[in-house]
Amino acid sequence: MMIRDTSLCLELPALDRPSARSSLRARLVAGIAQLRQWYAVYRQRRDLLSLDDAMLKDIGISRADAIEEGRKPFWRP
Repeated sequence: MMIRDTSLCLELPALDRPSARSSLRARLVAGIAQLRQWYAVYRQRRDLLSLDDAMLKDIGISRADAIEEGRKPFWRP
């Protein structure tokens, strides 16, 4: 006779329930929004590095500050 210990089993949400589908959808939407935000930060930092000294002076940023900000990974604020 074999005894099964079901206490260690993970219960996955049944996707046929509306609440599980909406939860999954909400997570996907949030994940896509985060990816878009990271891509926007990446583009802005890349563009910052492409500005010349006159443009940086116009916005009040030194070249050293632009380089420091531009070299940050996209996921860091």
